[in-house]
Amino acid sequence: MNDKKLIRVSGLKKHYKDGTIKALNGVDLEVSKGEVIVIIGPSGCGKSTFLRSLNLLEIPNGGHIYLEDTDITDRKVNINYHRQKVGMVFQHFNLFPNMTILQNMTLAPVQLKKATKEEAQKKAMELLRVVGLEDRAEAYPNQLSGGQKQRVAIVRALCMEPEVMLFDEPTSALDPEMVGEVLDVMKKLASEGMTMLVVTHEMGFAREVADRVIFMDEGVIMEQGTPEEIFNNPQNERTKAFLNKVL
Repeated sequence: MNDKKLIRVSGLKKHYKDGTIKALNGVDLEVSKGEVIVIIGPSGCGKSTFLRSLNLLEIPNGGHIYLEDTDITDRKVNINYHRQKVGMVFQHFNLFPNMTILQNMTLAPVQLKKATKEEAQKKAMELLRVVGLEDRAEAYPNQLSGGQKQRVAIVRALCMEPEVMLFDEPTSALDPEMVGEVLDVMKKLASEGMTMLVVTHEMGFAREVADRVIFMDEGVIMEQGTPEEIFNNPQNERTKAFLNKVL
């Protein structure tokens, strides 16, 4: 991790239903290159909305998001260009069912002219090898387990060589015995210096891998600190109440 700020968020707001539901109510955050941030909090607290706002899958009502000094909330910005720098892995794998695993992985790099078909396939096979799935390249998603699909979803995002990876509860749709294989891939990514923001209920992962843990509630960051600070000595009463329920 270094001190270069890859992402800067200031005053981020997202309201629904004419402002009656404040999903995000003024979020400020800076993310350094190579930092791993885990976001925790109760359901409906704004965690996923915040993550989805970072590549404008949710359009904020106010505030600014700077990605490498470019304000991506500026309407003049080519958001598709900047989205290529932000990989996202969802709770549900979002693989195209009618395409093989290799086709799923090479589609975006080829379509967005980041690589020739041959280059994209070579890169995809290298990444599949890393997650132990090179023998499944010609399989279809319905022939894979949930854990395998999520590992493919992660390396599919990596095919675009993103600057940052966003994980929105990547293990919550998996059977318990498959969670570990996905977390192992994420740990490896973190150890290699990938900038990551992770919304998760896996507190063990947060303790082990996070540089910083953020507790959100009611659309704001209530508390943040090292895993040791948040888990062993939380200061905010809401943080304490939440951790008492989940730990």
